[in-house]
Amino acid sequence: VQLQASGGGLVQAGGSLRLSCAASGRTFSGYDVAWFRQAPGKEREFVATIRWSVGGTIYADSVKGRFTISRDNTKNTVDLQMNSLKPEDTAVYYCAAKFSLDTSYNYWGQGTQVTVSS
Repeated sequence: VQLQASGGGLVQAGGSLRLSCAASGRTFSGYDVAWFRQAPGKEREFVATIRWSVGGTIYADSVKGRFTISRDNTKNTVDLQMNSLKPEDTAVYYCAAKFSLDTSYNYWGQGTQVTVSS
């Protein structure tokens, strides 16, 4: 499956952005989808995931209560709604997918830049 991330941009602290991860070549059916981010000089970190089998979601503690991951089956996208953004949320955000029975994410999008100004 090929992934395309979009929706990044520049926003002031306290603002909101909505990222979208679109799949081409097939649907997300049977796949867990996640968002990761990587800030300059830092390791890539997990942000959130939505699981195909039960539709459950998991969030990093740093974004819990502010970010919401959701799946839109009609548009074949997985979105990340980001509210109450902080400067420390600044990073390149990547969407990733794995077949639900796999242990690691092996499909990655190209990344979209999110910059939060103070």
